[in-house]
Amino acid sequence: MTYGREKSDLFKVAQKPANKAEGAAAESVERRRRVEGNTQEPITHRTQGRGNVSGLERVRERARLRKQERFTALLHHVTEEALRRSYLALKRDAAPGVDRCTWQEYGRGLEERLKRLHEHIHSGTYRALPSRRKLIRKEDGRSRALGIAAVEDKLVQRAVVEVLNAIYEADFLGFSYGFRPKRGQHDALDALAAGINFTRVNWILDADLKSFFDTLSHEWLVRFLKHRIGDPRVLGLIEQWLKAGVMQGDEWEPAESGTPQGATISPVLANLYLHHVFDLWANRWRHREARGNVIIVRYADDSAPRKREGGLMQLH
Repeated sequence: MTYGREKSDLFKVAQKPANKAEGAAAESVERRRRVEGNTQEPITHRTQGRGNVSGLERVRERARLRKQERFTALLHHVTEEALRRSYLALKRDAAPGVDRCTWQEYGRGLEERLKRLHEHIHSGTYRALPSRRKLIRKEDGRSRALGIAAVEDKLVQRAVVEVLNAIYEADFLGFSYGFRPKRGQHDALDALAAGINFTRVNWILDADLKSFFDTLSHEWLVRFLKHRIGDPRVLGLIEQWLKAGVMQGDEWEPAESGTPQGATISPVLANLYLHHVFDLWANRWRHREARGNVIIVRYADDSAPRKREGGLMQLH
């Protein structure tokens, strides 16, 4: 899980703490003043803080108190109001998906469109469209493939992300950063810099999951989802998005693995996958087997470990 060059600037600042171990209090680190001029990371759940319905608050509380509970009735939280919040949160100038419908075009007759979309979701007639593939040039000359979803798919994904966040923010560990409320790149930098600057360092290990978003297993992702999600309708929506495939020009390509980078649903699914395959294991290892103190910082699919006093300290 190495840092890509586009993230190299993350090593320039150092600020506040955000680590915790299995729900315990955050691991203490020193605060440092933020560097001016840094931009805030866009996160997929920014709508969550705007007018949350009491129903999701109840889901959030149950998820916090009942760690083994499976939620069997969730789709009713995908309301017309949630879809409206999703629409208002979208970027006005975002590139259109395969249907070529822009934010402005969808807004013409918005209420009727939202009503119809809501009916399709709850009647089981909603069908996800393939993502439109767009190649983005990276600093090292390589290209990264983004998947651009249609407007309606973005709306439904955003509404479902609100529901998933209500559950999984109670489960995710404190050293998980990226695409989470108050756990963006600068928060990861805070923990990293504090660990480096204010503790004794033996060694640092940096690691990268190669092509993570392109290669994660659909089968295992659905298995992980089923630990907490027991509503087959929500699972069905997520599986639709995973299997919708991509359009490259006029050619449709199936998706046998991975989740499209750029899709609204992808970050929370990526964090869920890594929560099960990395975070839980690493947290158990550092408390039961590692010698010395270990701090872990994982930013999305990147992480870096650091050893101190005989232990391994993982830092981003």
